[in-house]
Amino acid sequence: MKFVDEAKLKVQAGNGGRGCVSFRREKFVPFGGPDGGDGGLGGSVYLKAVEGMNTLADFRISRTYKGQNGDSGSGNDCTGHGGDDTYVSIPIGTVITDKDTGETLGDLTTEGQTLLVAKGGKGGWGNTRFKSSTNRTPRKSGLGLPGEKRELLLELKLIADVGLLGLPNAGKSTLIRAVSAARPKVAVGLGRSFVMADIPGLIEGAADGAGLGIRFLKHLQRTRVLLHLIDIAPPDPDADPVKDARTIVAELKKFAAELAAKERWLLINKIDLLEPKEAERRAKEIVRRLRWKGPVFLISGATGSGTDELKQAVMRFLEEHPRVPGQVSL
Repeated sequence: MKFVDEAKLKVQAGNGGRGCVSFRREKFVPFGGPDGGDGGLGGSVYLKAVEGMNTLADFRISRTYKGQNGDSGSGNDCTGHGGDDTYVSIPIGTVITDKDTGETLGDLTTEGQTLLVAKGGKGGWGNTRFKSSTNRTPRKSGLGLPGEKRELLLELKLIADVGLLGLPNAGKSTLIRAVSAARPKVAVGLGRSFVMADIPGLIEGAADGAGLGIRFLKHLQRTRVLLHLIDIAPPDPDADPVKDARTIVAELKKFAAELAAKERWLLINKIDLLEPKEAERRAKEIVRRLRWKGPVFLISGATGSGTDELKQAVMRFLEEHPRVPGQVSL
């Protein structure tokens, strides 16, 4: 299935029911008076975050989701039945924006979280509501109010603990296979795990939309730590790993300052392609030229060398820096 992380959606809440015009008809009550009930509330439309949805592909064809209209009121002061609410399932991690106003309505980041996006219309008054000292037999009622209508923009941002950075062919996919058997969730001992997201290879100009650009850069915003992969032995003899690394950092800064400031570790990959002493020498040279002060790991996604130490270090960091509920960055 094609991954879809943006979609449009129309929602329309139900209209309120019409109020009733009715009068009491009882044998021994000659002046029964009005007893028309109010109309029922229109059904509202909610979005609900559910497990098991990883794409917005279900909304790639524009659709309208409607709440049920409220029923009309009836005699004996009976209020009409309210319309049923409509719940639309969307993936966890979806940001909802009003297309017309640009207002961010919500960000559903936990299983079962709901968001009211279109409120049902209020029911019209029955004629009982119009009774007064000067009008004992009102013969009018209110129409139900229309339900809210909105066109929404849905934007899915992955909720992952760890994001992988690197130019194409840096070895991100190979690393994921090495640490997690090709699954997003990485197990680190009994009851300990984290989710790792492979962001497709960035290229220069990604922040301006080149390549997959912004569509994938935005998925890094929710991560707690970034793992920056550098190919220690690129096949192109003219390639410069340090220049490539600086290109990635420049794209992060252009896209969002807070993204560039996020915790980032350096992973010098493919050390299996060199003799140990040569790999160590090149790694030191890369660190020196980058003036790197953060954590550095020498690994091989192909052989698994260094990946166990990496997993344990990532797990310790995540446990020391837990995600605060309700504070998932946009």
